Amino acid sequence: MSNRRVVIVGAGLAGLRTAEELRRAGFDGEVVLIGNENHLPYDRPPLSKEVIRGEKDQTTLKPAEFFDDKQIDLRTGVAATGVDAAAKKVRLEDGSSIDFDDLIIATGLRPRRIPGFDDLAGVHVLRSMEEAMAMRAELREGARALVVGAGFIGCELAASFRALRVHVVLVEPQPTPLASVLGEKIGGLIARMHTDEGVDVRCGVGVESLVGEDRVRAAKLSDGSEVDLDLVVVGIGSVPVTDWLVDSGIELAEPSAGGGVLADERGRTNIDSIWAVGDVAAWTHTTGKQKRVEHWTNAGDQARVLAKAIVGAEIPSGANVPYFWSDQYDIKIQALGTPSADDTVHLVEDDGRRFLAYYERDGVFTAVVGGGVPSKVMKLRAKLATPTPIADVLS
Repeated sequence: MSNRRVVIVGAGLAGLRTAEELRRAGFDGEVVLIGNENHLPYDRPPLSKEVIRGEKDQTTLKPAEFFDDKQIDLRTGVAATGVDAAAKKVRLEDGSSIDFDDLIIATGLRPRRIPGFDDLAGVHVLRSMEEAMAMRAELREGARALVVGAGFIGCELAASFRALRVHVVLVEPQPTPLASVLGEKIGGLIARMHTDEGVDVRCGVGVESLVGEDRVRAAKLSDGSEVDLDLVVVGIGSVPVTDWLVDSGIELAEPSAGGGVLADERGRTNIDSIWAVGDVAAWTHTTGKQKRVEHWTNAGDQARVLAKAIVGAEIPSGANVPYFWSDQYDIKIQALGTPSADDTVHLVEDDGRRFLAYYERDGVFTAVVGGGVPSKVMKLRAKLATPTPIADVLS
């Protein structure tokens, strides 16, 4: 292996974890980690929370010495622009290229934007540290913010804005916040929490247009109302960064199926020497379907499997129970398993703020979602690791 070079494109969490896991698995060849941002790899979840609130200015995952110690060639501030799979070369935006024996695609996501909105100052999306800092610079007590989209990012930003005493209108075309992820019953509890904290939650409503000359000053909503504001944040989801792979021969999922790089259960694409990991990767799951999973913990889980596959090590068997969380106000919303908006939801606890819910599909326990009850969520991991009748959990 010492003569092999692994090139990882994408220096976010998934790329960094894969580089770490390669060294941990005994890979002693070259590891090159390429990122398009001018930062050491950093953690993104705090951007919508501690960074926006001014509690942190950086969220670096590893210091510079780490890359020297692990002999990881970190190259920042340069984006990949293409792949020649036959020649095993990655083309870079500075006109150079780099050869690889194995290529790992870890380019993650970019935020969706609304056409025309970027023409005005005061309109933001959130994915990078620069975007977080630019948004933070416009926040002040009494400012008026419109958050478009009540997914996790939108809800977390609304909570952080309220901590700064910013007035918030949260608009969501779906019936409730997080309806497509957690279903309407739990989405209703999330809406209640935000309303209790002073957020003007408007569901079943979209944004028709923005008003302003150089800078946004109002928004016209689909229900005919108009909202005066000082800034807008668009949080309507993200798309995989795969445009640089067009014409590479690497198979990509259709946008209608969520997009991303298609891979098997170990991260290998249709080309033997090319792999994919993290938010950009549509891995083959136990159902046989290929899908992307946009959870922080998933990046580390996939990195361990992929690294072992590259070095030819044995991959431990056993079910991996998906886990994700979201911090909003004083509540940590946690989910274990695979909740779906189509599942039957059993709300087993609700005190008006904290809650616990079990999800059922065809009589089988599929997930537990809780708000502010961490021990009650985590103790159910074992029951989710194997098919368990919902009756056994409810009894």
